[in-house]
Amino acid sequence: MTEILVLYYSRTGATEALAREVARGADGVEGAAARLRTVPAVSSQTEATAPPVPPEGPPYATPEDLVECDGLVLGSPTRFGNMSAAMKYFLDGTSAQWLSGKLVGKPAGLFTSTGSLHGGQEATLLTMAVPLLHHGMLIVGLPYTESALTETTGGGTPYGASHVAGPDANPRLTADEIALARALGRRVAETAVRLSG
Repeated sequence: MTEILVLYYSRTGATEALAREVARGADGVEGAAARLRTVPAVSSQTEATAPPVPPEGPPYATPEDLVECDGLVLGSPTRFGNMSAAMKYFLDGTSAQWLSGKLVGKPAGLFTSTGSLHGGQEATLLTMAVPLLHHGMLIVGLPYTESALTETTGGGTPYGASHVAGPDANPRLTADEIALARALGRRVAETAVRLSG
């Protein structure tokens, strides 16, 4: 079975909602299965630690999840046009996987959620792509053959799936945002199946 790691960080549930739709898209590909994982929040208290298992939701990711997967879809809320500190902290801990080349040639996709339409979605997706390119991963985007990309009035970019949560941090996705998240999961899974076969 070709395994797709859907790895995300979410505080208000919007990015998690996208992650679940991405996973549904990957699970819909014959021969592929999604592995849903999250990362713990980063604390400003250096001695603070998260419990080894989150109180709810999927388990925390480990660098071994990256090694074991055949493809990756990475998601984070936008923080001033950049990925969250929690996701950056996790990726900063993958030097051993970079040195050994364990992620080279694996397909990867990206997704994000913002509080406003012009909240830095594309910049965030690009910042998440940079460490994956350093790992030698193959970035998979969303082509304009996905009709929802030209019809959306919310989230969605050629760089990856996205959601506009608004000022109230609403995690409810639009139909177009759902379609694009599932398409992204499907595209990464299909690419991974082809590459592993």
